[in-house]
Amino acid sequence: MASVAFLIFCIGVGGLFYLDREKSVRTSKALWLPVIWLWIAGSRSVSAWLASGGGFSHGSASELTSTLDGSPLDAAIFEALIVVAVIALFQRRSRTIALLNANGPVVIYFLYCLLSTAWSPIHGPAFKRWIKDVGDLVMVLLIVTDAQPIAAIRKLYSRVGFILLPFSIYMIRYTDLGRGFDPDGRPMNTGVTTNKNELGLIVYLVSLGALWNMRALLVDKEAPNRARRLVAQSTLLVFGIVLLQMAHSATSIFCFGLGGGLMLAANLPSVRKRPSRVHALCLGILLVGAFTLLFGGESLVTSALGRQSNLSGRTQIWKAAIAAADSPVLGTGFESFWNVNVEKVALGLRGYWEIHNLVSAHNGYIEVYLDLGLVGLCLITTILISGYWRAGKAFQRNREIGPLILPYIVTSAFYNITEGGFRVLGSSWIFLLLAVVTASGVAAGLVGDRKLGVPSSRDSRARRTTAANELISERQTAYADH
Repeated sequence: MASVAFLIFCIGVGGLFYLDREKSVRTSKALWLPVIWLWIAGSRSVSAWLASGGGFSHGSASELTSTLDGSPLDAAIFEALIVVAVIALFQRRSRTIALLNANGPVVIYFLYCLLSTAWSPIHGPAFKRWIKDVGDLVMVLLIVTDAQPIAAIRKLYSRVGFILLPFSIYMIRYTDLGRGFDPDGRPMNTGVTTNKNELGLIVYLVSLGALWNMRALLVDKEAPNRARRLVAQSTLLVFGIVLLQMAHSATSIFCFGLGGGLMLAANLPSVRKRPSRVHALCLGILLVGAFTLLFGGESLVTSALGRQSNLSGRTQIWKAAIAAADSPVLGTGFESFWNVNVEKVALGLRGYWEIHNLVSAHNGYIEVYLDLGLVGLCLITTILISGYWRAGKAFQRNREIGPLILPYIVTSAFYNITEGGFRVLGSSWIFLLLAVVTASGVAAGLVGDRKLGVPSSRDSRARRTTAANELISERQTAYADH
């Protein structure tokens, strides 16, 4: 039965790729590099897939950063992808340099992460992890420097989603590899990932992209091959909604609802005419959440997120981890805290299950504080604030990509309250980088130059008509001269 189901799913996935094909807009073949990168980051490491019969002892790709050595096979694969991507970026060096210049806060953050490896107790592993983190940025640059960057982003969602989402459903329904048990012994659905939170994360990230693609096709009724592409994107979105329910990841469901709502609200005529209303909506949501947490409304927020009043035990981990911090200002060193301080954390978590397997504070801001100190926390906050500010400018400059960027930045700020999302090879971190780098590129005039509407087949026809008229005019002039 499982073999037959696998064959059917393979045919179905092939059908989705066929339906979504679009030959009128061509992107670079190098786009497959970040697609493969996200296939791995959004599921399990290659070594884990190969050792599937042994219980996935290697864990997800992001979890490898919490072990000292990791897998030589995984390291070789990541290094190969990075090298090929860097070669591709060298051929686009003018665009790459311009984008890096426009993303000062991101560059400074990565340089500080490199500097922090110097005081890390595990210099070698910390530096290797920094290389992988640079790989995240390299893959993002490869997407945004494409000759057709917005088309490349659209294809990215399709190529990543068509593989990870359908096969997650297959693994949950027809194999034991897509299911497991949480620390309390309760069953959970993991799909292509190793736990329900990782599954919920990649599903909500891809589903936002599917929603963005589907809305564009609904608006542009004259888009090439609109009907079959709409079928493919709507199918992907349905897969996403189903998987969000199967994952039971409250944070991811909340973030998808929030991000989808912002995306749709940003496209309302009343908002498009007055973009400042988007800022008012975003800031209102952030302020309500912050004031609720600060002034005794924690139970309301945790109830909305589907958690207990102690955030499913997270607050205990937060207190113990902060108490075990090495240096409040500089931190332990890039991706180093849990390798050297788990015993100190254990002292504050008496009776906690399998303390030696704890590799995250389950809070992105605390995670950055532990590894990079207050300096790193200020830098990551700067990335979020500057990214949001530039996303607002991008929304006014290019209405096609603008409604996509804002939801990722806002939902990332929320997601990291209960999960560690600023981590190497983490899907949340990669998509946040994509949003911030794209926003800066659009705001600086490096990505897209349209200020009105969603580009459609009408734009292409208008350009072709103009070119044809110019050619006719040239021929008439030449004939008259003759």
